[in-house]
Amino acid sequence: MLRKTLVTFALLAILGITAWEFKINILIWSIPKLSAIFMPIQDNIPTTWTEGPEIPTQDDRPNIILILADDLGYNDISAHNGGAADGSLITPHIDSLAENGILFSRGYAANATCAPSRASIMTGKYPTKFGYEFTPVPATGRLIMRWLAEEDDSELRARVDREVATRLPPLWEQGMPTEQVTIAEVLRDAGYYTAHIGKWHLGQANGMDAQSQGFKDSLSLVGPLYAPEDDPDIVNAKFDTGIDRMIWGIGQYSAMFNGGDFFAPDKYVTDYYTEEALKVIEKNKNRPFFLYLSHWAVHNPLQALRSDVEHMSHMQGHNLQVYSGMIAALDRSVGRVIQKLKELEIYGKTLIIFTSDNGGADYIELEDINKPYRGWKISFFEGGIRVPYIVSWPDGISPAQESNSAVHHFDIFSTIASAAGIESSELNDLDGVNLLPFINKEISTEPHETLFWRSGNHQSVLHKNWKYITSKKENFRWLFNTAEDPTEKNNLIEVYPEKAQFLEQLLDKFNSEQADPVVPSAFEVPILIDKYDGQEYEEGDDYIYWSN
Repeated sequence: MLRKTLVTFALLAILGITAWEFKINILIWSIPKLSAIFMPIQDNIPTTWTEGPEIPTQDDRPNIILILADDLGYNDISAHNGGAADGSLITPHIDSLAENGILFSRGYAANATCAPSRASIMTGKYPTKFGYEFTPVPATGRLIMRWLAEEDDSELRARVDREVATRLPPLWEQGMPTEQVTIAEVLRDAGYYTAHIGKWHLGQANGMDAQSQGFKDSLSLVGPLYAPEDDPDIVNAKFDTGIDRMIWGIGQYSAMFNGGDFFAPDKYVTDYYTEEALKVIEKNKNRPFFLYLSHWAVHNPLQALRSDVEHMSHMQGHNLQVYSGMIAALDRSVGRVIQKLKELEIYGKTLIIFTSDNGGADYIELEDINKPYRGWKISFFEGGIRVPYIVSWPDGISPAQESNSAVHHFDIFSTIASAAGIESSELNDLDGVNLLPFINKEISTEPHETLFWRSGNHQSVLHKNWKYITSKKENFRWLFNTAEDPTEKNNLIEVYPEKAQFLEQLLDKFNSEQADPVVPSAFEVPILIDKYDGQEYEEGDDYIYWSN
């Protein structure tokens, strides 16, 4: 009996040790199964978008469509440098927006990760002004990140504040403060029909959801899969990185309409969102509408339609083929929206703004997505914050323009409000500016003299052509003259100490005017500037620590 008991304890100990050693894999394996029990996904539920009048109204204000891509790199559109695959990937429909409007070659994201950028777009302000400084991470993702950090014995490893991490509220409660007024609220109050499709990422609980923040209807991303992983019409690409493993681990193929049950979309999610956007346009063609089409593309997990990937067979590498297929679907979406507007004869009166929430990510292991700029999503080097930024309005601005003026995500709010003819007290406390007078050559000065970025430890300021970047705890500092060195190759911090000091003072003043984070940082993650995730750190490589 004693021997049997000892053997039992020994086996349990071995199982326990084995389970602990493979705890991340076990967690990732178990999450979809637990989610299926506690968050069941219904079969596809048809949407019921609000319908506008049957005949055109006398309201001649423009329709407004904001198309936001996710993690789309500067070089991912062919209007910039030829696209992600050295010129062999063409994005004709995105490019056509620039041909019928203006391409801002120095368009800047408000942050190098998604949620703060989205908050800035919605409010017209620096997200740090109201404490929305960090991108929320679900509890399971935080646990995976913590375990990965604990297992990492490399010279550069993530730093985790376990106490803060365990005290963070659930993901759906980590949202933008509700007292902030969104562009959707302003347009709704001015008589526009407002619809949101896709990613929201600004909270769901306590009035933080899209409908509570000004959208009449909202079709919201729930799970991060573009399609079921085993769908025969889909090609997947996976990476052995923490973020990719986390995304696949929490993966569901799901959406939610107007706060209802979770359900499965009925096609590849980029095409699904597009089909729904066409319904919104069709049903509301006779009145001014605001459509926020917030694509999940091209964020990981990398999943593309097999039919799109087959057109990329000339490219080298499976990852690039799948990623390029995802970009092709995004471009197709833009083309279908344009075509619908033309069919309904409302294209000319529709203001379309296209941009990305931040630069391309290092964890998809593709080198040229932000080319020619250094850095990635999660850093304030140009590759992390310089993004595609196009404004198109055939009836409102001259076509085929290109501008090298620095513009920012928070300019979108003021530009949309002005196009809609809105004069409101809500426009008085904005950081952004109306870009239309600059586009129409009514103003010859630059839209901005100084721009700032902050995410805890990592901060930056751009003043005229001088850019200062810091990773504060390590006292890493960079100074670049972007007029002479736009790709940030030559660090002038030792050459121009007085210039660096001046920019530091600007940054200090900015920081003194910002709010404390509404949700504190629990992680500091090292990011190599010139290598993608998984490449080995070598002595002398530039890196920063990103707070989240």
